[in-house]
Amino acid sequence: METDCTSNDAQAPAERAPAAPAPLPAGTRLLHIGPHKTGTTAIQGALFAAKEELPSYGVAFPAHSRHPMQAVLAACSGTGMIGDSTPAERHWTQLVDQVNATGRSTSVISSEFFADAPDDATVERIVQQIGGEPGRERVHVLVTLRPLVRIMPSQWQQYVQNGLRMGYEEWLEHMLRKAPYEKPNPSFWRRHRHDRLVERWVRAVGAERVTVVVVDDRDRGGLMRTFEALLGLPANLLQPVPDTANRSLTLAETEMLRTLNKEFRGNDLPDELYSRLVRNGAVMHMKNTCSPTSRDVKISTPDWAVEAAARIGAEMAGRIARTGVRVIGDPALLSATTGPAGRGTGEAQGFEEARIAPEVAAQALYGALAAVAAAPGRGVARTVHQTSSKELVRVLGHRCLKRLRRH
Repeated sequence: METDCTSNDAQAPAERAPAAPAPLPAGTRLLHIGPHKTGTTAIQGALFAAKEELPSYGVAFPAHSRHPMQAVLAACSGTGMIGDSTPAERHWTQLVDQVNATGRSTSVISSEFFADAPDDATVERIVQQIGGEPGRERVHVLVTLRPLVRIMPSQWQQYVQNGLRMGYEEWLEHMLRKAPYEKPNPSFWRRHRHDRLVERWVRAVGAERVTVVVVDDRDRGGLMRTFEALLGLPANLLQPVPDTANRSLTLAETEMLRTLNKEFRGNDLPDELYSRLVRNGAVMHMKNTCSPTSRDVKISTPDWAVEAAARIGAEMAGRIARTGVRVIGDPALLSATTGPAGRGTGEAQGFEEARIAPEVAAQALYGALAAVAAAPGRGVARTVHQTSSKELVRVLGHRCLKRLRRH
């Protein structure tokens, strides 16, 4: 679900990598809390791929899937993605039991949704339950950070994949200029006001048990090597796992989806239908079958937003330093002013050039049709030629959802 921190736009490798951190004490429960868009998916994929080898080095990956999202959403009182089933407490209880079963091994749990914990009480509960006996003393929290200027476009297109209808520049206006900066996505600053995120977890475990890693996009393997060092693993054991379904959408793809979101909401179709046919049908198939090329227009951040993000990044870096946590990497990167395509020149220029390729649109349409075809009873009566198109769409949507529920 989350975008890998590496990209084809990475610069040359850093001249000198930071010294590797010492391994954590045996029996530590390493809690990687993200936040979103900081390389979480890449780390989760690499850890899960090495799951069978980890015990040889005294390390356990207790989750049964790459990302225990449902469990963490339940712990953080999350509602999940639009149209998906509500996470249940049993999902979290099962994960805690799996962690406890690792015994004296060092265990690692990674989910960017830990960053969505709404308050200190929730964070404290998570730490106590993951720590087991003797409690929080066994928990070490790892926070991975990237510059806001790189996070903002990626996070916006992710919100669009979950139903957002607002354009990028308008969204930036709300996030950066319109207090209290909570609409339309209150989760954004809960996740990405990184200084406050670090402070919440410091209050639960203490500064000596929090490590902040500033991800350097010029060093493609740096984050993997940091995890290997902290876990006492041999170099290069953790390797990236290709995941086309996790890629970010191009500007044209995002705008196509955003337009569809407007139509979907305008016709009052059920959220469950969106989950099945749009996000897990059209969008998933499009991402799996179509790879962006150099001709695709990327999401461009306007200069005013780049400058605002840099100011906030510098402020966050200063506050994080004052917490006393260990920081790996260069905190100055958090106030960077270059994104994937350099400084933005505004939204309008990109929209003039962004065009969805016919094959991409066809693959998206096929993905939706395939999702419908996967459900039984596919036929839909068409003796409705005198019904308005809006009413037809509404009826069709509810019929599809009814069949999907039976399935």
